[in-house]
Amino acid sequence: MNMSNPIPRPEHPRPDFMRPDWLNLNGAWQFAFDEADEGREKGYAAPGRALPRTIQVPFCPECEMSGLHDKRFSKVLWYRRSFTVPSALKGRRALLRFGAVDYRCEVFVNGVSAGSHVGGYTPFQLDVTKLLQDGENDLCLRVEDDRDCTQPRGKQYWADGWMGCWYTPVSGIWQTVYLEFTGEDYLVSAHVTPDIDQGIASFRLTLKEIPKKPLKAEITISFQGEVVRQLTALVHQRLTEVSVSMVDGHALDGFHIWRPEQPNLYDVLVRILDGEKVEDEVSTYFGMRKVEVKDGWVLLNNSPLYQRLVLDQGYWPESLLTPPSDDAIRSDVEWAKKLGYNGARKHQKLEDPRYYYWADKLGLLVWGEVPSAYEFSGEMVANLSNTLTGFIERDYNHPSLIAWVPLNESWGVVRIYNNQRMQEAARMLYHQARALDGTRLVSVNDGWEQVETDVFGLHDYAAAGPDIERHFHDRDEVCRHSCDWRMACADGFNPTGKEAFLVTEYGGIAFQDGAGQDTWGYHDKVCDEDAFFARFQSVNDAVRAIPYCQGYCYTQLTDVQQETNGLLTPDRKPKIDPDRFRALNRNPDHRGGR
Repeated sequence: MNMSNPIPRPEHPRPDFMRPDWLNLNGAWQFAFDEADEGREKGYAAPGRALPRTIQVPFCPECEMSGLHDKRFSKVLWYRRSFTVPSALKGRRALLRFGAVDYRCEVFVNGVSAGSHVGGYTPFQLDVTKLLQDGENDLCLRVEDDRDCTQPRGKQYWADGWMGCWYTPVSGIWQTVYLEFTGEDYLVSAHVTPDIDQGIASFRLTLKEIPKKPLKAEITISFQGEVVRQLTALVHQRLTEVSVSMVDGHALDGFHIWRPEQPNLYDVLVRILDGEKVEDEVSTYFGMRKVEVKDGWVLLNNSPLYQRLVLDQGYWPESLLTPPSDDAIRSDVEWAKKLGYNGARKHQKLEDPRYYYWADKLGLLVWGEVPSAYEFSGEMVANLSNTLTGFIERDYNHPSLIAWVPLNESWGVVRIYNNQRMQEAARMLYHQARALDGTRLVSVNDGWEQVETDVFGLHDYAAAGPDIERHFHDRDEVCRHSCDWRMACADGFNPTGKEAFLVTEYGGIAFQDGAGQDTWGYHDKVCDEDAFFARFQSVNDAVRAIPYCQGYCYTQLTDVQQETNGLLTPDRKPKIDPDRFRALNRNPDHRGGR
């Protein structure tokens, strides 16, 4: 259920966890910068207390689409709006859900604190049922976002302006805010784990609380609108696990496999029942697929997978980290495929969940990367750990997601080469990811100075193919020393050779800016399209000729602010001939043509 007036980002934000009864709270909110942190004393949380400005949620105050486009640093922000619960939904539990609020916030409903959250990239929900009143309800947020580098920031710069390849920071609400309505007993997650070897799908259903009496879970699985399985399980604890055979004699593989060329998805409806009464109803979906590393090979569904990835920062000039529309998200997935890639590495960002939805639907492999923090401490490690947990919990069901990246280029662990604490932090994150999700790969410190990992991912921005050929001519030599200017392995780590080797960043070819602006890229900028293609083919062919390499990731899909090494402009216009580029990227004379 949506509001009647047009609002930004009106679509449901979580197609992988969707209830039928919901209310989108995006749109015009009251807003205030609180640079002196005096809002509490002035009673900003009191119902009806007018705030001086207006902002369009879910867009951050720093961006144009918020209506403010104000890049000032204000540690404290306030938000307010009112809402009314439709009469048809009164008497049910009301869950107030936030896609992401950067960085910590406290939520007030009708002047009473409903709860708080810490973490700028992870979602959260609050049960606000007992705080609601008849008629109009007041919703207020107090948000803190400091320049603290122990918090996961990703590409958000921690000072004024830009620096290198770090960009304008984002503060406050930057993903959809919405209400969902349930019965007394409701789900907090419904995870599905496929097993193509056994031909089963395992369901793990988690309730908010232990039910006061036994309930039933009814699971209905459909494929392209036709029901293929239905089962009922007794629910008497918070966690219920049940497995179902997916084998169908009419399907050539026994069931419908998910792969980029055929992104088959099974739809799932989960209902929690108290007798005949529906307490909760959630729609989700999953794909029957498997990814693993075996003896140095990456296997997808037990067949060799050569990955052609593109680095994707997920920034837009008018809306920064928030995609401006659902069409814009779909377009980015389509551009990656048009350019000949079978996957994307979403860089330094937990992307909008609808990105993974479109990747699932259209068939694009995705690497999920935890945004980096930059000041090593116990607090930093805890923050990264919490973000990784929230990432896996939210996006577990997406078949397109095949790898987790907890760390990038030793950011935040800059002395990891021979610092034991930093090495142990990396190992902790690796084992945490494997413990929470044993179905995906982990590239623990993507770039260099590897510790325990599934993916041996190295970065090399050499400007010419012969340099890349020299750097990678011998895998044992690379592992003992370096591929370029950083050691490939942290001191004390001896790779087994069973890790999958990929060149997970290279290229970064920037065009000269006719306006003479101080833009950023790798090496000298090219002056025209022919110069670009000459350099691209040189480095691309060299990377794909590495005999032990299982794939690559080119930097990058789009320009972002001062970083002009994208294949597309910031507004998604191609800078090069897409067909010519695709032909080189899919050249069957190289392994990348698979």
